[in-house]
Amino acid sequence: MAEALSFMEEDLTCLICCDIFTDPVTLKCSHSLCEECLRIFWKTQDAPQCPVCRKTCSQDEPTKSLAFRGLCESFKKRKLTAVLSGDVCPEHKEALKLFCLDDQQPICVVCYTSKKHENHKCSPVDEAAGNLKGDLKTQIDRLQETLEKLKKAQESCVKQVELSKEHTSMDENQIKKEFEKLHQFLRDEEEKQIRSLRKEKDRQDGKLKARMKELSKQISDLSERIAAVWQDMEAENITFLQNYSRTLKRLKRPSVPNKTPEEEYQHHHLQTMIFTTWARMQNLVEKSPVTLDADTASSKLLVSDDCTSVEYKKNKLHVSDNPKRLYVGVLASQGFSSGEHCWDVEVRNNNNWTLGVVGEMVNRKVLYKMDPKSRFWCFRYVGNEYKKGNKPVSHIKINERPNVIRLQLDCEKGELRFIDPFRNRSLCTYTGGFPEKVFPYFCSGDVDRPLNVFAAKKQTL
Repeated sequence: MAEALSFMEEDLTCLICCDIFTDPVTLKCSHSLCEECLRIFWKTQDAPQCPVCRKTCSQDEPTKSLAFRGLCESFKKRKLTAVLSGDVCPEHKEALKLFCLDDQQPICVVCYTSKKHENHKCSPVDEAAGNLKGDLKTQIDRLQETLEKLKKAQESCVKQVELSKEHTSMDENQIKKEFEKLHQFLRDEEEKQIRSLRKEKDRQDGKLKARMKELSKQISDLSERIAAVWQDMEAENITFLQNYSRTLKRLKRPSVPNKTPEEEYQHHHLQTMIFTTWARMQNLVEKSPVTLDADTASSKLLVSDDCTSVEYKKNKLHVSDNPKRLYVGVLASQGFSSGEHCWDVEVRNNNNWTLGVVGEMVNRKVLYKMDPKSRFWCFRYVGNEYKKGNKPVSHIKINERPNVIRLQLDCEKGELRFIDPFRNRSLCTYTGGFPEKVFPYFCSGDVDRPLNVFAAKKQTL
């Protein structure tokens, strides 16, 4: 449209005002001019003549043509429409024939020769539109692949929710079967374990539902952006190129996580449950050698009333700042300087714990490095990594994660051992003795899972 108007404009331009004819008139010599332009020109002449060929004009000249006038008025309207539609350069009123690849916008020939686009790489609009649409289609194909992956991930989440329900039901039935053999005390423990199991299921379901919600949002957003890009590509070339930069922004690819939900479900460990329940039963007739001292607990640790459990709190507790209280962690009420001692700590799925012994004379109001030089002999699980003090322990596999840690302290040998009692293997050992009386040390940073302490039989690997 712009090219057709450009060619027609040359034939409809007055040679005096250099604009489209207004009230055009024609002389006998066939030259046409604006009526007002010709009148002003003749005022400067002694005798009327054609401004173009200088031929003398007669008294009956010029003549008007209503059809020619209508043609000029129609052309002006069409040219205005072209400018408004964007087919004509708004700055130079020339047809937009080129596309600047550097600025990513259509330009006219005058723009191309200007300093603004000097040394810029340009292509004809049809060629540029074809190439860029091809690039967009390639990117859309990639996004379509991503969309399919997101849908598969969503389907996997739905299946995992159902699988989680089935696993939970199976574990719950097995727990009930074990507890049918026990008396009222065990019935109370049964209900406690079921509550823990269901809480874990709710937590896992919450994660899966949040993941499904996020996937749905990503799928919806990506689908809308793909549809918008297709709509942009169906527009006229000039409109498409003018909006090309905005179209590119819609093609940003979202990330698809590699982790699959199947990895997140963890079975309820029946043997661990039976062992810990048995240990609690034992405490009814045999006092545990280790109980927690609530007066030593730091401000974010809450010790249970029976002093056998400690849990982490997000907000600080209102506690007195007595001399015994630690900056971080909690100590046992009993300290040891001789003999052999053994106690178990149930850690289960707690993701942030530290266990060990601490020297009696350590300054309790400061934060120490967890190493023997600071009189801390500790085994830790922090940031999905096991550590002996501050040094990583690499021999423990993720699928062999212990649920109970047994601590064996031999003051005569000067040895502290950390053991997985179910697999009957050593996890970590300190040797070299203890220069002073030591107290069992406990610390948790997991708000959902407490640490439970109970009696253990002395055992040598």
